[in-house]
Amino acid sequence: MAPIRIAVVGLGKIAHDQHLPAIAASADFTLVAGADPGPGVLPPGVPHYHDLPSLLADGPPFDALALCTPPQVRGMLARDALRRGIHVLLEKPPGGDVAEVEELRTLASEMGVTLFAAWHSRFAGAVEPARVWLEGRTLHKVSIVWREDVRVWHPGQRWIWQKRGLGVFDPGINSLSIATRILPRPLSLSEAQLEVPANREAPIAARLSLTDAAGVPVTADFDWRQTGEQTWDIEVETDGGTLVLSRGGAVLRVPEGEQRFEDREYPALYAHFAQLIRGRKSDVDLAPFKLVQDALLRGETVPTAAFED
Repeated sequence: MAPIRIAVVGLGKIAHDQHLPAIAASADFTLVAGADPGPGVLPPGVPHYHDLPSLLADGPPFDALALCTPPQVRGMLARDALRRGIHVLLEKPPGGDVAEVEELRTLASEMGVTLFAAWHSRFAGAVEPARVWLEGRTLHKVSIVWREDVRVWHPGQRWIWQKRGLGVFDPGINSLSIATRILPRPLSLSEAQLEVPANREAPIAARLSLTDAAGVPVTADFDWRQTGEQTWDIEVETDGGTLVLSRGGAVLRVPEGEQRFEDREYPALYAHFAQLIRGRKSDVDLAPFKLVQDALLRGETVPTAAFED
């Protein structure tokens, strides 16, 4: 079966760290072009274009598009590609808001092409074993702690502090994508507290109180100011003991023992994208995004000190 011709638009840190290596290692895809207003280093022989319109006008034909741009412009670009019959992968968060992505999902269905909201953390090795272990168990409470250093993971990315850039929810949504996958019932937001620096439009820290459909309490603590060792943990207390997912889903601890998994998130993500394309299916789960949007709309804003990165 011939590889799927794919282009990448948005050649920033996540594209260079994850998307381009995963595509290069995949037998399902071949990279034919990239686009970004900046220099954006691409493999030898792969042409570079300034933006998606110039790629569509002057570039080689391609079947699929990975959108790694800031979310504020992702909806417009995805709409243009879908209308041309191109399959689209949306880096997380999948767009500027939930309504925009719902519109894209409808458009993809009408055009008969694939739309994939790519929650990469769901492809961490421990996530599916955790989901299976929790099946049929009675949950008592859930605690999420997701703290990292924004200077390490998002250096100089001004868009992330602007409206619809999500701030600390950019990494925090990863934990919610895991929680909404492994927990047996849907989550809803009870209350939220958002710390917003005096010189920013998006939060640098957030504390959420949620419940599942059976009333089980779920707390989430997100912070972008942690230095040193980073914390990406989810702890679930059940009638069968405590489950702990740590290192963002790379380590699983349950009463029966501990398992460690290699980092295969993006290779697994692209394998899933290929399956979706060949089956003419879409995968657009908006549950994590809806929780973040609720927190941003309903949360109590607490001003905090100006922050420079």
